[in-house]
Amino acid sequence: MNIDWLKRLKESFPPKLASVRSLRQDGVLGMNTRNHAYIQAYNDRKLYPIVDDKTQTKKLAIRHKIPTPDLIGIINFQHQVPSALELLKNKSEFVIKPAKGSAGKGILVISKREGDLYFKPSGAKVTKADLTRHISNILSGLYSLGGVTDSAMIEEIIQFTDTFDGYSYQGVPDIRIIVFKGYPVMAMSRLSTEASDGKANLHQGAVGVGIDLATGRARYAVQFDQSIKRHPDTGKPFDQLKIPLWDEHLLIATRCYEMAGLGYLGADVVLDRVRGPLILELNARPGLAIQTANGLGLQSRLSRIESLDHETPRTPEERVDFSKKEFAA
Repeated sequence: MNIDWLKRLKESFPPKLASVRSLRQDGVLGMNTRNHAYIQAYNDRKLYPIVDDKTQTKKLAIRHKIPTPDLIGIINFQHQVPSALELLKNKSEFVIKPAKGSAGKGILVISKREGDLYFKPSGAKVTKADLTRHISNILSGLYSLGGVTDSAMIEEIIQFTDTFDGYSYQGVPDIRIIVFKGYPVMAMSRLSTEASDGKANLHQGAVGVGIDLATGRARYAVQFDQSIKRHPDTGKPFDQLKIPLWDEHLLIATRCYEMAGLGYLGADVVLDRVRGPLILELNARPGLAIQTANGLGLQSRLSRIESLDHETPRTPEERVDFSKKEFAA
């Protein structure tokens, strides 16, 4: 496992040119290279709205028959806010999220209802007035990228699978898969912790677990860029984690290449107990922390895909099979 670069990175603060050069030699993809050689080169900007607006992503996925969490409704305007309560009158579990939000901001998860009171997974109470206020804040752009006016999506809640018992604190764990030119090249699971307040956000303290593309097994884990062996809240060892239905995870992420038309993207997949893997959202500018979670650099994998003969089309299934063999741990 190529994790020496992680150690050198921590030991070379403040960063020096030599450390940058050595990281590059180890195949670590830097932000500038990612932005210019991959995002700008392979992602047409006119396609960004498809992934920056989750309502567009949802509608596109439905058209392409790619499974996503079921949609309860979309609130677009302030005068529609009261109608949200009508949509939810028979619901005791649901998720409200900003269509143009990022980093988990503005996502409200309701896991229980008692009469007119709703409850978050933490047990915190939420009133009907709280719900309508939250939706109104979403519409005003409080959580959106750049503060632009937004829409509120209301979705069915993900039904937890016991695969992640002891691996996630309150929040829903997801799998981030980087797809390049239609090939899955690297994957990690983001597991929420008490420190991250139940959100799968690595910068807030969630755990990033590198996942072997061939098997779906955990191969390495970090929190705050430090290697860890067990979940910080439960003590459960990460070497026991294996993602079920792994080929299905890879396949629906890979199919998003044809769906969105983006050459370099991050596909976030969640595992529902009943429906299996579902696409949660897509990202045209996926972050680089996935390298730290795997203890591996992305550059060599991206270069390998660039070297292929792309004149001969391959099916999503064939591309998954290639990546599993080529990038096995």
